[in-house]
Amino acid sequence: MGKNQHVVPHGDNWAVRGEGNKKVTVVTNTQEDARKIAREIAINQQSEVVIHRSNGQIRDKDSYGNDPFPPKG
Repeated sequence: MGKNQHVVPHGDNWAVRGEGNKKVTVVTNTQEDARKIAREIAINQQSEVVIHRSNGQIRDKDSYGNDPFPPKG
């Protein structure tokens, strides 16, 4: 399983940052663009996308690997 990808505020823009990385992978104009890029990386690495709000709080998570808590039913 690869690194989780975080969609984070980056000045007036949004960025994708691999978990634990100091440098961002890519900077985009919108959160949605960053989310799409992070999703593609997470699918390739079988990891998660962690989406942050503009204040830095975690807003949502999406898993693209072996989900330890798969939906029931």
